[in-house]
Amino acid sequence: MDIRIGAYGVIVEGGRVLLSHWNEGGRQGWTMPGGGVEDDEHPVETARREIREETGYEVEIGRLLGIDTFVIPAHERIAPSDRPVYAMRIVYRAQVVGGELTHERDGSTDEARWVELTEVPGLDRVELVDIALRLDAETPLDGRLTRR
Repeated sequence: MDIRIGAYGVIVEGGRVLLSHWNEGGRQGWTMPGGGVEDDEHPVETARREIREETGYEVEIGRLLGIDTFVIPAHERIAPSDRPVYAMRIVYRAQVVGGELTHERDGSTDEARWVELTEVPGLDRVELVDIALRLDAETPLDGRLTRR
């Protein structure tokens, strides 16, 4: 079994979420900006780099929201293989601190866009969008819960 580790950022501002449009191997859909860890890169570094590449924004990575895992059977992989892949997606909260919105060139995404949260259910999107937004909604901004 092969292993793929990715790191992603949930960036929500003013009722909008920043999404990237994934378009690879004949498959497509809106996703959270982020991508695969390279070499000995730390996942926080990966999230920063991938968000910059896909959206043009410099970001500050905040708290870890969660980790999602799943297995892609060999016959469903984009690149032909006789081995399944174990995918791990590390999801962080992130905040834009600089840059300007641009689209990735020659990568796995072809557009970046701010989308109203109310419009997300109508988008053609990958499962990660729903998972990441749920994790973000369940995690308080300061990371602490207060019982009443």
